[in-house]
Amino acid sequence: MPTVETVKGPVDVGDLGTTLMHEHVFVLSPDIMQNYGDEYWDEEVRVADAIDKLRRLRDLGVTTIVDPTVVGLGRYIPRVARINAEVDLNIVVATGLYTFDEIPHFLHYRGPDTVLGGDEPMTEMFLRDIREGIGGTGIKAAFLKGVVEERGLTPDQTRIQHAIATTHVETGVPITVHTNAAHQTGRLALDLYEQAGVDLTKVVVGHAGDSNDLDYLREIADRGATIGADRFGIDVFNPTDQRVATIAALCAEGYAEKIVLAHDASCYIDFFSGASQATKEQMLPNWHYEHIHRDVLPMLREQGVTDDQITTMLVDNPRRYFS
Repeated sequence: MPTVETVKGPVDVGDLGTTLMHEHVFVLSPDIMQNYGDEYWDEEVRVADAIDKLRRLRDLGVTTIVDPTVVGLGRYIPRVARINAEVDLNIVVATGLYTFDEIPHFLHYRGPDTVLGGDEPMTEMFLRDIREGIGGTGIKAAFLKGVVEERGLTPDQTRIQHAIATTHVETGVPITVHTNAAHQTGRLALDLYEQAGVDLTKVVVGHAGDSNDLDYLREIADRGATIGADRFGIDVFNPTDQRVATIAALCAEGYAEKIVLAHDASCYIDFFSGASQATKEQMLPNWHYEHIHRDVLPMLREQGVTDDQITTMLVDNPRRYFS
């Protein structure tokens, strides 16, 4: 059986078990934290807190989280590895680039049709993360992550997506793409990927579950891609009861094999540092790793989703994605 790379090394895909397909350990702004983070960031406190939260998640029966924290979200693999050493959990990490529009200046002047020219450096970076490991750690990325947000496929965003597609075609590594469900940008991403030769069965359209438009969600699934119902707890985008009703309706139509579940949560996200953290917890009290198992799964069962369908979404679909 094939294996998938994790922070602790390759794991048989059959051993991934119950998998949340879009969770972060940390989401950070390194420049801000290094210069202004004294009151927000204490390394030892945050590491201990992360170990505790991930152990509690493991105690609920989750055996794997898929972490799409890439460049642009504060990816720092040595910290994640330190935490994972204390938790009996598979953490699958990604390569890619997170931006809503423009690429970093480091990349702006390098690559085809730029001032300095040369090969596409993003493709080289992504391939190195997959084949050699990330940042000298030897820990290899197992999937690719990009973004197509409200602004759509801007020139820089198109360049990123082509680098992701090229890397996928060369390696077979799957893709998760952050999309804006309100603007249905998953359609733009799938169009580009299809034209670039990507196997759409290896694509998760992230945050598609923010939408309750069944026609849009059916279209994603019918094209072969997977619906990322991966923001449970972010009720400001789509309340939990509506997310549940949408998944139940899709399962009733036979689409369970095209859905994966998650929260897009983290142990700590510095978007909500300091006083903002208390506001975030008041506004989004269910935005944490345990919401699906404690609250969502019982609601799905009440609406007729079977245990077999839940296993399909939490176990079988992630295993197939990484096979």
